[in-house]
Parts: sequence; structure tokens; C-alpha cells
Amino acid sequence: MAAPARLARLRARRENPRPTPDAMTLGEHLGELRRRLIICICAIAVGAIVTYVLYDQILAVLQAPYCQAVTHTSSAGRCSFYVTQPLQGFALRLNVSAYGGLLIALPVTLYQLWRFVTPGLKANEKKYALPFTFATAGLFALGAFVAYLTFPHAMRFLLDVSGPSKTIVAILSPNSYVQLILLLMVAFGVTFEFPVLLVALEMAGVLTPAKLSKWRRWAIIGMVLFAAIVTPSSDPFSMLALALPLLLFYEASIIIGKMLRK
Repeated sequence: MAAPARLARLRARRENPRPTPDAMTLGEHLGELRRRLIICICAIAVGAIVTYVLYDQILAVLQAPYCQAVTHTSSAGRCSFYVTQPLQGFALRLNVSAYGGLLIALPVTLYQLWRFVTPGLKANEKKYALPFTFATAGLFALGAFVAYLTFPHAMRFLLDVSGPSKTIVAILSPNSYVQLILLLMVAFGVTFEFPVLLVALEMAGVLTPAKLSKWRRWAIIGMVLFAAIVTPSSDPFSMLALALPLLLFYEASIIIGKMLRK
């Protein structure tokens, strides 16, 4: 008896298509949101488990910029971290797993957001949803990668500016180091979403390419100041690596806005 009942439910779902957003009640909207959130949480949990298992390899990748930074100092070849508390190492593993879970689940999270928002969009708006999703994920990954490439120069600057290596010997805590490099990667990744925001505002009619061209001088000053404030390490290499892409993204947003208007 269970099989015919199940077939009947499946047949009813096919005959009664999913209601449109206008026909859905508040409870149905909340149920849809809950389902999307559960999928995102499960994806983050799976990503965290994968990161926890591959922790040794990931920690070696995160440690590589520090090892590159100390090659030109008297500490060359000694780039180990020092744990001063019993639970410090385990806390580091949990933090890295949490960040890794969020990063691995980012495509799934953006896809679920797109699936939740798309039914409420108009037909001419839906065609832009998927490109915006891919652009958001790709630019975030690009920003994190740029931060990782520039971090050895940032570390070398921070070690040199602290004083002579014969007088000051760097003994880094893994928690503070990993937190710094991850914050820098997240800051770069979020900041690299700048062109997506500008293009979205242009498509919504809030901004125009003419206005962006008119505000170029003040925008350059604002972006340089923003890069100086946002950069966690506060070193000139990271600030320059963040400010230059912002300037390029600003000009690219003007070009893309002109193309969309045509």
C-alpha cells in the first residue's frame, strides 16, 4: 500500500506545478528560504570536514608565504610556528576548518541564493542572474589569490620594519599568523566584488558611465584611502596590490556600462 500512495503523491506533484512567487504565501516563502539555508549549512559542514581532513596540507600552503619572507633574513630555513597553550593548536585547526568550509561552500551558497531570487525576477532580468553569480565567485577567488601572492612581500616588510634580525627574533603564533593571512584573503576577495556592485548599480539606473567618468578623480582618492584602511597588515605592498585592481575595475565598469547601454 505504501508504493501506490507514493506514486500518487509523485503524480500529484507533476500535475500541480510549483506555485509562482506571486502565488506563494508567506509560510511557503519562509519554507523555501529554510530549505535553501539547510542546503548551504550542509555544504559548509561538508567543506569544513574536508578542510579538517586536509588540514596538514592546507597549513603548509598557508605557511609558505612566511617561509618565503624569512629566506632573506638570519632566520632563513626556520619558519616554524610556536604553540604556547595546550588548546591553541586544536583551536587553530577548527578555525582553518571553518574558513575552509565557507570557502568551499561559496559556489553552492551563491547558487542557492540565485535559485531563491531568480523566480521573483522578470524574464529580461533572469539572464543576468547566472553571469552575476559566476562573476561574484570568480572575482572573490581572484582577490584571495592576489592576496596570497602578495603576502610574502607583506610579511618581509613587517619583519624588516620591526628592527634588526640580530636584535628582534620573530617567534610567531600560528593563530595570529593564520588569522592575518585569512583576513587579508577575505578582504581582497570581498573588495574584488567592487565591479559587480558598480555594474549592478548601472543596470538599475542608479549610476551612469558619465557620472562614473565625472567622479573619477575623487574615486581614485577614495579607493586609495579605502585600500589603506581595509588592508589588515597595513603594509604598502598589500595596499598597492588592492588599490591598483580597484582602479582597473572602476575603468572596466565604465566600459561595461557603456556597452550595456548600447
